[in-house]
Amino acid sequence: VHIEAVTRNPKLELAAICDIDEERLKAAGEKFGVKTLYTDYRDILKDDRIEAVLVATPDQLHREMTIAALESGKHVLCEKPMALSLEDCRAMIDTSKRTGKKLMIGQICRFTPAFIKAKQLIEEGAIGEVFFAESEYAHDYAKIVSGDIHSWRSDPRRHGVVGGGCHAVDLLRWLVGDPQEVFAYGNHKLLPQVSYDDATIAVLKFPNDVIGKVFVSTGCKRPYTMRTLIYGTKGTIMCDNTSDHLDLYTIGEDGIMVNPVPEVIPVDINNHNTVHEFAAFADCILNDKPVAMDARQGAKTIAACMAIVESAKCGKPVVPDYEF
Repeated sequence: VHIEAVTRNPKLELAAICDIDEERLKAAGEKFGVKTLYTDYRDILKDDRIEAVLVATPDQLHREMTIAALESGKHVLCEKPMALSLEDCRAMIDTSKRTGKKLMIGQICRFTPAFIKAKQLIEEGAIGEVFFAESEYAHDYAKIVSGDIHSWRSDPRRHGVVGGGCHAVDLLRWLVGDPQEVFAYGNHKLLPQVSYDDATIAVLKFPNDVIGKVFVSTGCKRPYTMRTLIYGTKGTIMCDNTSDHLDLYTIGEDGIMVNPVPEVIPVDINNHNTVHEFAAFADCILNDKPVAMDARQGAKTIAACMAIVESAKCGKPVVPDYEF
């Protein structure tokens, strides 16, 4: 998906690809017409033709590879989650500042048509003042995790809230602001092959007296979804990254809901909109613009996720650490 996004953009040239699996690397090279193939990412750093690098590797490697790429003079688009610790996030931020190279974090929900439309409606005042917002990350990992703790998805450091739930957390941050305090519960009933909770519910306190909820399940038995609802004083938005429409409920001049049947607003289904993500990344580099989804934004999402994980463990409210 990332390779296709690059090849479809006339402002980008796919210079090289890298993978430690030589068979898959060769197959990808043939499919996309790429002749420069590396099995060691360090060879990319020595290639002076390359101006920007996409890091789409296991989360545990993001810090090492991103910092190395930045220090070699290349801009970086690093997949989410940014890293698995705040220490790693800070190191990546500091390197980006020191080298002057741009670092973007791939929080793809900010490029999802339904969520973009929801943000537009909120900013236009279509639902009045937001008072509650919720999102969920429901994704059954049963077929993609193993009992080997050395497998990247089974690694205890990659809690489901951080590895996948960061989508829902980042989305709410984008829509209503940074959580000021979180309280969470978790349990572990679905994925015996991992050591972390496979279901977590978090209550969040946002700025402007907005409250919210994030539900994360990496073992639930249902199709993948990021069902999201935003409640305002004048209406409600219901949307999902897997649906072809957004539902909008509004009130009339008398303050009563106009119709129990919502206004249905068509949207494209594109829950991994890498084409627009890469277009934004390229625009920042080619026109020397600030990165909207920069390293600090990526780190703040990790901070909120870490606070949720900590709260579920200690049973107390936790204030996220946003000092970056």
